Amino acid sequence: MDVANLIDMANRIGDFFDSLPDQHEATDSIADHIRRFWEPRMRLAILNALDDPEVSATMTPIVHEALIEHRQDLTPAKAPAA
Repeated sequence: MDVANLIDMANRIGDFFDSLPDQHEATDSIADHIRRFWEPRMRLAILNALDDPEVSATMTPIVHEALIEHRQDLTPAKAPAA
């Protein structure tokens, strides 16, 4: 999975919601969009990117904040053991 592309997509989502006057509403909306429309592998890849300072530095501040704030909600559920 191309993490740079995922970050670019997340940054564009962030640019859209950054226009909201309420910063908390904006970060909630970014996280909600990613949770609803990104498949689990995509969410896991971008959340893992948060742990790499060089990579996470390419995220816009509002996207970085949204991912940190909502990390638990965005983390995909583990598949049940067979």
